[in-house]
Amino acid sequence: MAFMMVLFMVGLVLGLVAVASNPSPYFAALGLVVVAGMGCGVLVGSGGPFLSLVLFLIYLGGMLVVFAYSAALAAEPYPESWMSRSVATYMVIYTVGVLLGVGVFWGGWYEVTWAPADEFDGFSVFRGDMGGVALMYSSGGGMLVISAGVLLLTLFVVLELTRGLSRGTVRAV
Repeated sequence: MAFMMVLFMVGLVLGLVAVASNPSPYFAALGLVVVAGMGCGVLVGSGGPFLSLVLFLIYLGGMLVVFAYSAALAAEPYPESWMSRSVATYMVIYTVGVLLGVGVFWGGWYEVTWAPADEFDGFSVFRGDMGGVALMYSSGGGMLVISAGVLLLTLFVVLELTRGLSRGTVRAV
């Protein structure tokens, strides 16, 4: 289990490096899919499969919208790939930065702290992630509504920015 968690975390960091170093939205979207999958794998390993599924579906749906509009704005015929010189340079710089950060904080965490939420299931009536889901909908319901409104506002802003010469999705009829 510890090997899988290390694998998920290394994939998460490498996906973040791929997103941060690539200016092209096509390859950055692939990096975001990797980051979402690896982050949800970390959540599953920690004992939150339902929250991981909800996060993965919502995140990929939102990312699909962002990818469609960023690809429409950056219509370049030959986008820079991960093996072009500038992107590879940034990837090396970011990876060295991550390794330096790991070297600084290496002694501060241990493998023992990776106890999943269902480790003590003999003493509990519910699964580990059910309390978090109930709390998210009870105390966090207002924040969910505010977040939905902000995402809708962001969608309208992106639609307004991408339309050209009075043609587009949002226009006066």
